[in-house]
Amino acid sequence: MGRGSGTGDRLGSGHQNSNQRSQDSNHDSVSDCVGGSVCLSEIGSGDSVAAPMSGDLKIRLSLMMFLQYAIWGAWLPLLWDLLTQAKGFDGAQVGNIFAVGAVGAIIGPFIAGQVADRWFNTEKFLAISHIAGGLLAWRLASVEDYQTFFWFTLVYSLIYSPTLALTNSLSFHHIEDRDRDFGKIRLWGTIGWIVAGIGIGQWLLYEYAGGSSDNAKDPAVYSGMADAFRLSGGLGIAMGVFCLLGLPKTPPSPAEDGPENATIKALGEISIQPLLTLFLIAVPVSCIHQFYFVHTAPFLNNFQSQLGDAGLATALNSVFGIGGGGLMTIGQMSEIIVLALIPVLAAAFSRKSLLMIGLVAYGLRMAIFSYAPMLGAGGMPLVILGVALHGLCFGCFIFVAFMVVDEETSKDVRASAQNLFNLVIIGLGTIVGSKIAAGVSGWAKSRVAEGDPWYAQTTEMFQVPMIASVVCLGMMIMMYPYRGQKEISS
Repeated sequence: MGRGSGTGDRLGSGHQNSNQRSQDSNHDSVSDCVGGSVCLSEIGSGDSVAAPMSGDLKIRLSLMMFLQYAIWGAWLPLLWDLLTQAKGFDGAQVGNIFAVGAVGAIIGPFIAGQVADRWFNTEKFLAISHIAGGLLAWRLASVEDYQTFFWFTLVYSLIYSPTLALTNSLSFHHIEDRDRDFGKIRLWGTIGWIVAGIGIGQWLLYEYAGGSSDNAKDPAVYSGMADAFRLSGGLGIAMGVFCLLGLPKTPPSPAEDGPENATIKALGEISIQPLLTLFLIAVPVSCIHQFYFVHTAPFLNNFQSQLGDAGLATALNSVFGIGGGGLMTIGQMSEIIVLALIPVLAAAFSRKSLLMIGLVAYGLRMAIFSYAPMLGAGGMPLVILGVALHGLCFGCFIFVAFMVVDEETSKDVRASAQNLFNLVIIGLGTIVGSKIAAGVSGWAKSRVAEGDPWYAQTTEMFQVPMIASVVCLGMMIMMYPYRGQKEISS
């Protein structure tokens, strides 16, 4: 449901916010509404009088996001092909590795969230985590046997996964206007993912494929994908040093009321609407999200190789490289546009409407992946459109969801609450989603007969998350309240 831009849908002149509000009251503002309109407590502080963010702070937080997501984007899109084609792991083993990679996101809220909320400066925790994670990632590049790779991945996930939510909570701690400023900062994480993805794609193209996409499936290319972990390791160490020397000090917050344990208090707060429904729907959505990251790069690499060196494929490979990971950065490019528009979108649409737009994009993307290859070369533009829909998927659902979590929880448990949502998106979603992705791939393969076209398996495979997206949309329509709890309490 959209919101009008007229004054009738805003605050009346007699209901203006105080110019003297502190940073935290910008997060928790509750103001009167006129004519049943949506209150500021739902849309954040977009209409408040907040001081502009300093250029120095914006640069430091933006660089933090750039490095945070470049570390991840360097290797994640290539992991399936690296493990199956270069290291010879079977589908079940790869599913286990993807799943164990999410354990850190599950444990994170009970360790990292408590540490950052109660005991330890967030920037120091991030520094230690990234330096240790960088060293582990570098070592992963040369691990060949399944058992060692599995246990190294487990340790890496315990170190890296909690940092995803902590960079969010650190940013929210220092910005005064969530709707106005956070999107502009977070989009630099997307840029970092793009730079890392295109960089490793070009490296594979020219270092291992001789500059020709005809060699995209050469064994040397798959083996060369291990370099993605070396790139990630170097970026991780650089991030650790930057966190220690360049980030603003972010001390823990003392407990206000309720339990001293921040995670326990946060659990109590997410049991209330709209967070309860948001967390419930986020579980299947996170599985769909993980399905995309497991199977899209191999799908794109296969589609590109089917097209050969002619026409669009050549143009794409010259820009994005090979392996599929580079081409996936089109999704991150569209994400930049969506994140840049968040201040406008947050003012024009309710939180529920934005979340629904994200769910529609999830379903449409999977539908395109299922059916566009039937058109041959003419299907590639549609597939690129499907990849570009990632901007709406991430920006309108996951990004907005993190904003809802921040605005609907108390300031002294926000790091824990962010980590709990991270548990769902990166933890449960990755574990369950990876298992589902591996199982669905095997099921789809069993339905392919000899002589079927190359896309027969992917058509069957991508229909499953497509249907799941439609179900999630129905749940959102029926269960999610139009207005957030902070607005209702006002």
